[in-house]
Amino acid sequence: MRKVYITGVGFITSIGNDARSVSESLRELRHGMVQYPPFQKADIPVKVAAPIRDFQTDTTDAEDWVFPARYAIRREALRGMAPHGVYAYCAMQQAVEDAKLTEADWSNPDTGLYAASAGSPFLLTHHVERMRKMGVMRCAPLGVVAAISGTVNFNLVSQFKIKGASTGFSSACASSAHALGFAHDEIALGRQKRMFVVGAEDGNVESILPFAGMRALSLQSDPSIASRPFDAARDGFVGTGGASVLVLESEEEVQRRRAKVYCAVAGWGQASDGHNVAISHPEGTGLRMAIENAFKYSDITSEAVDYVNAHATSTPIGDISEAKALKAIFKNSPTRPAISSTKALTGHGLSLAGAMEAGFCALAIKEGFMPGSAHITKLEPACEGLNIIRATLPHRPNVVLSNSSGFGGANVCLVFRAV
Repeated sequence: MRKVYITGVGFITSIGNDARSVSESLRELRHGMVQYPPFQKADIPVKVAAPIRDFQTDTTDAEDWVFPARYAIRREALRGMAPHGVYAYCAMQQAVEDAKLTEADWSNPDTGLYAASAGSPFLLTHHVERMRKMGVMRCAPLGVVAAISGTVNFNLVSQFKIKGASTGFSSACASSAHALGFAHDEIALGRQKRMFVVGAEDGNVESILPFAGMRALSLQSDPSIASRPFDAARDGFVGTGGASVLVLESEEEVQRRRAKVYCAVAGWGQASDGHNVAISHPEGTGLRMAIENAFKYSDITSEAVDYVNAHATSTPIGDISEAKALKAIFKNSPTRPAISSTKALTGHGLSLAGAMEAGFCALAIKEGFMPGSAHITKLEPACEGLNIIRATLPHRPNVVLSNSSGFGGANVCLVFRAV
C-alpha cells in the first residue's frame, strides 16, 4: 500500500473563507453562528444558523449571485451550479493554489475527484415548481445538473478537466468522510496518483430547516450557546453550508514535485450500526467498530492517539452515543487523547462535515495546535472521564482521528499522522 499525503486545502466556511482565517478561528474558538434573517419569523422556531460570508447566492438566477472578485467563474459555468457549487469551485481554486498544482498536474488520467453533497433542495424546488406552473418545456436546460446530488462532481470534473476517477458519495453526514477514505484507497492501491476530495452544502433555508421536523435543530435564539456539543443543556445542531477541498497525493508525486505536506492520511475505517434509519445506536457500537477498523488498517493503537475531532453535533442522543464509543475505545489507554467538536464553532455542515473537519485536522497537525470544544458550561454527565478540552492546546498532535456518522448508522473514522 502506497503512502498518501494531504498537500493542499481550500475552505469556504462559516468561520472563514481561507486557511489562514479558519486557523485563527479554530485557535481563538471564534464561532460563525448568527441569528439568521430568513428564520426570524413567528412561525419558525429555529432562529440560528451559521451562514457563509462574502457570498450572495439567495436568488434562483445564478447571474445575480455575488462572490469575491478573486474568483473567476464563467457565466455559462454558473448556469449549471447550485450555491454550494460556487463555494466548491472557489475552495477548489484555493486548494490547487495551495498545493501549487498546474493544470498539467491535475488534468490527466492519474488525477481524480470524489465529492459529496446533498444537492440543492433550494434549486430543485424552484425548478419543479416552474415545471408545474409553466410547463415541461419551460424547465431550465441545466436545472437538473445544478440541483441534484451529483452537482458538485459534475461541475468540478468538467470545469477543471478532471480525467481520472470521479464520483459522488451519499451517506448523509458521513458522505465526504467516505469520499476521503475511498480517495485514499485509490492512491494507496496505485490506481491514481492524486485525488481531490470535496464536501459542499448550500446551508440555506431549504437545506437546514427540514431538520426541524426531526427535532434535530437547536431552538436557542442566542448564537453563542446554540451549538454546544457535549454540554448537558444542548438541544440540537445549528445548520451551516460552504465547501472544503483537500488535495491527496502519493509519496512519489510529493517527492517529484517537492510539495509541502500537511500530514499523512494513515488510513481509515467504516462500520454500520444496523439499528435505526435516523438515530445513532445508543451504545455507539457502529462508531466503535469503525474506529477499531481504522486502527487495524492504519496499524496504530489507541495509546498513539493524541487528538480526536469528534462528530458530536450537539444533539442529545448523538453526543452520548459517540461518548460511549470513545469510552469503549480509550478505556485502557494510559494517556487520554484530547477530544473536541469543532461543530461548536462551525455548526453542522451535513455531508460537508467530514471533509471540512479533515481539513481542520490537517491544519492542526501542520500548525501545532488542538482546537478546544467551545460553549460548554456544564459537561454532559455521560462524557465524564473523557478528556474533552475546553480551550485550544498549543501542542502538535502526532496522530489524529476524525469521526463522522450519518443516517442509517453509517460511521467513518479517518486517521491522520504527522510527518
